[in-house]
Amino acid sequence: MKTIEQMSLRDKLGQMFVTGFATKELSSDMKEVIEHYKVGNMILFSHNIDNKYQLGSLVKELQQWFTEHTGVPGFITIDQEGGRVTRMPKDATNVAGAMAIASSGRPENAYAAGRMTARELRALGINFNLAPVMDVNNNALNPVINVRSYGDTAQKVIEYGIPMMKGILDGGVMATLKHFPGHGDTNTDSHIGLPVIEKTLEELEELELLPFKAAIEQGAQAIMSAHILFPQIEKTGVPGTMSHTIITKLLKEKLGYQGLVVSDCMEMAAIKQYYGTAQGALAAVKAGVDLVFISHTPSVVKEAIHLIEEAVASGDLDEAIIDTAVRKILAYKAQYAVIEELDYEVVGCDVHRRANELMRTETICRMKGDIAPIRIGDEQVVFMGSYSYRSDLASSSVNQEFSFPQYMGERFHAAYEVIDIDPSEEQQNAALLKAQGYKHIVFGLFNARENKGQLALVQKLLASGCQVTAITLGRPYDLALIDGEFCGLSAFEYTADAFQSLIPILKGEVEPTANITIQL
Repeated sequence: MKTIEQMSLRDKLGQMFVTGFATKELSSDMKEVIEHYKVGNMILFSHNIDNKYQLGSLVKELQQWFTEHTGVPGFITIDQEGGRVTRMPKDATNVAGAMAIASSGRPENAYAAGRMTARELRALGINFNLAPVMDVNNNALNPVINVRSYGDTAQKVIEYGIPMMKGILDGGVMATLKHFPGHGDTNTDSHIGLPVIEKTLEELEELELLPFKAAIEQGAQAIMSAHILFPQIEKTGVPGTMSHTIITKLLKEKLGYQGLVVSDCMEMAAIKQYYGTAQGALAAVKAGVDLVFISHTPSVVKEAIHLIEEAVASGDLDEAIIDTAVRKILAYKAQYAVIEELDYEVVGCDVHRRANELMRTETICRMKGDIAPIRIGDEQVVFMGSYSYRSDLASSSVNQEFSFPQYMGERFHAAYEVIDIDPSEEQQNAALLKAQGYKHIVFGLFNARENKGQLALVQKLLASGCQVTAITLGRPYDLALIDGEFCGLSAFEYTADAFQSLIPILKGEVEPTANITIQL
């Protein structure tokens, strides 16, 4: 492996960037930035992945390019949190998300989820997981964190987030805590806007910083920055990722953190729209970020590298800052990046599948009321709900051919009705008319707080005298917006794995044991 002493400035800068591309094959623009700009790291998304064999082949080819053209194996990164943020294919084991696992009441589930995930990632050559989320979800209106968080208290996040981190590390993969210094108390998604948190440092120390401090004490190796303005802490009007005060003074010096600092994607609107991606990347490096993500557009990486090279040449940026970052990157690559052989048999193996099914059954919450068991072929039952949709840019892409009502209807041999995500009054009344022939309505709620037509329809169903089982397929807080007597369950995510876990519970074969406290 090439040492830092053997590297040019361009070589070193290439080690500090992570980028991605839009296809399932290694693209020509990705090859160019590896060959000519020495970019040494990749992020994978769902659009890069078909199945485990294709994914393993892609990763192997990427590593060959990295090794040949940079002299150093690459970080292959992925957002494999579990739950609603998963990138791995269907033939892998995709675990439940953070809030779901915390609702099981068993921290050992978080460790097992992390270790299983890491073993399957490493088996395909992926060495760097952008998980777990260590944000405290202390704002029920948070559009981007919510069920990705383990809970609304620091203690809950510590209790489950640290075992997840340790499971990932024990599985041989880098783990990344996100989003420092805390993304839980926002009502703006930084993928599409610029959030502002008006808390003082003292207030952050009482809540948001506690999970990060605990994780640092337990050996955290990578922490991701948040694209959020903290005007009480950083007075210059730049977000956390670009703030020397937050990255260097707070994280590195005050909290004593010595691991990698990685940025959230610099193409998110919070940076791109307000500061510019390349300028934001330069500011992030100055602030103390070691690994900069420009996750979608390799051509923008070229722009950022040129800008940083100019800053070094003019004396605006000390090359010693780059050297410090690259030394850390190379040290962690020596520990994690070299994976000799892929092992497809581990991915989606029976042992992992069975363990995951048991864990997922433990995550289904009965929030309110009693479960009325449903038998196969019951003609008095109809399943209703919308398709999923991309509620924020942290979510994976959506298959419009897949829906909760159809999935459940087919497995129960029962009627089903797919409705709009936010049905109009006319559509509500049409659905209500169709429901009149059934006694029991099983309704899948998805982001109902923003799509109040769903809530209005459920209220009309209750008012008509129907027996209603309402199941949240995202945030459990949606159930608090429904008045009346009904059975309320939470499955936390809109996935086939979550739906499958609901089946034995709806049949009355399994009593849900999970618990989450919200005001209903």
